Amino acid sequence: MRTSRLAFALPGLAALAWGMVLAIQFALHSSRDGRSAIAFFVSGPVLHDALVAPFVGLIGLVISRWAGRLWRTPVRLGAAISGVLALLAVPAIWRTYAGQHNPGLDDRNYTAGLLIAVAVVWLLVVAWGVFRQQQTSPPKPLPAKSTVIQSESPTPGP
Repeated sequence: MRTSRLAFALPGLAALAWGMVLAIQFALHSSRDGRSAIAFFVSGPVLHDALVAPFVGLIGLVISRWAGRLWRTPVRLGAAISGVLALLAVPAIWRTYAGQHNPGLDDRNYTAGLLIAVAVVWLLVVAWGVFRQQQTSPPKPLPAKSTVIQSESPTPGP
């Protein structure tokens, strides 16, 4: 177990060190790049901790209170996937053609793509929730047959 952890940790640490070297080279290239690097490395965590994390926590709390026991996992997973899709789409929606032009990637409607992807995710969430609900609901009882109960006491005769 220890060897496999080391086998995964060493390449990760090497990539981290190389990323630090590149970030330092970028920051030291010019004062404008230095300010940009500081804004990126400082404002990202601050923005996350001040806005994103409390918002996600509040949404999780609402889901826990609102959704039933069988629906909590599908709804939480759908919310998490929707958030990741939105984060991936924000740069393309916010600043269209901000990067280098890459034919075939930039010439699409990212807003429509995001909405379609999120709709597919929530359709799967609903299907999963309905499936879980059907699996755990007790079977409906069969309708009872009407029976006439006969008394065993003798009837008076003539």
